[in-house]
Order: sequence, then structure tokens, then C-alpha cells
Amino acid sequence: MGKTVRAFGLLVVALAVGCSSAPPTNDPLVNCTLWVQDSAEYRALAHQAYNTARVQLELALEDKTWSAASEQAGEFGDLAPAIVLDVDETVLDNSYYEARLAKAGQEYESESWKGWCNEARATAVPGALALCQLAHEKGVAVFYVTNRRAELKDATRKNLAALGFPLREDVETVIPRTESSDKTARRAELCKDYRILLLIGDSATDFSGAFVKQPNSRRNDLAHEQREWWGTRWIVLPNPMYGDWELNANGGAPDLEARTAARRAALRGAP
Repeated sequence: MGKTVRAFGLLVVALAVGCSSAPPTNDPLVNCTLWVQDSAEYRALAHQAYNTARVQLELALEDKTWSAASEQAGEFGDLAPAIVLDVDETVLDNSYYEARLAKAGQEYESESWKGWCNEARATAVPGALALCQLAHEKGVAVFYVTNRRAELKDATRKNLAALGFPLREDVETVIPRTESSDKTARRAELCKDYRILLLIGDSATDFSGAFVKQPNSRRNDLAHEQREWWGTRWIVLPNPMYGDWELNANGGAPDLEARTAARRAALRGAP
């Protein structure tokens, strides 16, 4: 009996040591990433978004008074047509990077992100390739306006090209982040030469600078104010893994544990 008790005690100690050496869990990211990678609903929503974009593309081509860019002004009806898409979680699926973080109990940091981007192994978001190829076939320029840094532009082009996304050599169609993550200036520059038919992205800031650096309450109000543009000129993709909404909910908490607590505190149990 004594040996049995001692053996049991050693087993408990061993398990405790093993547990203490395990990496901390990032449970919210685990759940969100698994949903993107494994759920039929994620794929359905992505296809729904891009199917809507295909229909709206035809309408936008016919209507020369149509523009999806709030920055577009003046006479633009005779400008060459273009669509503008975000890259990450809009055309490229980076859930594999998020999965690595979740498994290791880590969070985003720039060096690991650069490493992932340079692998150029992201896959296509469902429906994205077909929409971009259709636009290209119809003579519509396809621009990828991304908040990846300029140093990652070549790797991004490599990844897009490997998947078959249309790229051009005469015009730079992959437009990385400059001084600011706000895409307003980059959209405005494109508006000088192109009529923007559609804006497609996973973040509200992919559509309007009005959402930039705003609290979630204001972002929600703006989303309601622009309700006629969603699904018509602006096509949004689901991304539960990260975004400005999450940063706002975190409240600037200094570490993973504190950020998790802040997110939990932000939940509402009643209307």
C-alpha cells in the first residue's frame, strides 16, 4: 500500500511539473482560428461575400456614376474601372500564422509576422481568386491595398502570383503601408486615375478613414450610418481572429492575461 501511495504521489508531482512547463493558452485565438480553419459557416460567409461582389461588379461597370470610394470626387465616369481589396484575411488566409501563435500561447509580434509573410504560403480566401480573375478578364484593374510594410511587398506579390491572383507589370497593384495605416490617402491616389467600383476588406478601415482610431461605440454608429453601402459598394469579410475591434476591447492592457480579462469585462449579459 505504501508503494502504491508513493507512486501515486510521484505521478501527481510529474503531472504538476508538466503542466507548469506548458505554454500559456490563448483560448480566444484558439477558438477563433479553429472556426476560420474548420467551419463550413466561415466558408459560406466568404463565398457569400464574393458572390455578392460578382453581382455588384456587373452593376458598377454599367453605371458610370457609381463609385465605392468616398474619396472619389469630380468627373470620374470616364476613368478606367478598378476594384480595391485588402490583402490579409480578405484575399490571403493567414490563419496558419494565427494557429502557430495559439499553439504556442503567443501573440502577434512583428518579427514572427515578417517570417510568416516571407514564407509566402498563405492560401486564398474562398471566393477571392474567382472574383479577382473575373474582374481582370473584364478589364477591371485589381489593386491590393495592404497594411503590410513595403519590405514585404515582394513576398506578398510572390504569394499572390503563386495562387493565380492577377498582377500587372506596367502598374504597381500591390500598395503597401506608408507612414500611416490609414488607407485614405492611398485610396485617394487611386481615385485620380480609376473609378473605384468596389472596396473589399475585413476591417471597417478598409472602407473609410472615418473608422480609424475610433472607439467601438462610434464604429458601430458609423457602420449603421453607412448601411446602404454594405453589400453594394462595400463588401466585408469575416475575421474573428484580430482587428481594431479587439484592440479597442483590450483597453491597452499590458499582457495576454490582462487583455483576456478586459475582453471578458467588455461582454454584456443583457441588452
